[in-house]
Amino acid sequence: MLSQEILEGFKAFDSATIFNAVVKKLGLPNEDYTDHRIRCLLPDTGPVVGYAVTAEVTTNDADSVAAPWEDYYEALHRTEGPVVAVLRDVDSRPGRGASFGDGMARLHKKLGTVGVLVEGTVRDLAGIGEVGLPVWAWGTVPGHGVFCVTRVGGPVTVGSMRVRGGDLIFADGDGAVRIQEEHAEEVLQLAAEVRAFEAEVFAQYEAEDFTFEKWKASR
Repeated sequence: MLSQEILEGFKAFDSATIFNAVVKKLGLPNEDYTDHRIRCLLPDTGPVVGYAVTAEVTTNDADSVAAPWEDYYEALHRTEGPVVAVLRDVDSRPGRGASFGDGMARLHKKLGTVGVLVEGTVRDLAGIGEVGLPVWAWGTVPGHGVFCVTRVGGPVTVGSMRVRGGDLIFADGDGAVRIQEEHAEEVLQLAAEVRAFEAEVFAQYEAEDFTFEKWKASR
């Protein structure tokens, strides 16, 4: 487990800077970030960082083979540190019904969850906001049908990003980034370097004596 100081340290940065730091460490290509479908639905709640607990659900398929919901909540309960719940809707019509709502938000928060990432939709967004639990998803719908958890744990793909249980996830207004835990401390240091470098570049662009020729000469 990473120290609380390191985990909190990531919140001083944004997902784009952290992704750049991951690339600085591991190089390209790298697709450990969510795509445009995953939207931050409660941007005022701020960024989150935590360890992934994964599950697959169906929201309308009554013939799904269901696992006990207690198994999922037990996984949340036994995971140390801040938790980011990562849910994938594997229904025949994913997103048609909500995979998360305000009642779930209250229980998730009691079990140490700091954020929820959904490949699908949510409902009761105002109620989730009252709980103060940040959520990322495709969007909202008002209802669902037979709601089943079909698998707890194991890899899932959310917003084109592959996530495994225990992965370190950072999420903010732009989406989510996966950070390999063994590199987390160095990535945090590299994020500070990325920010310092960008500050120098931005200062050059904003300088009153900026010219295209000076810009070319500095490259």
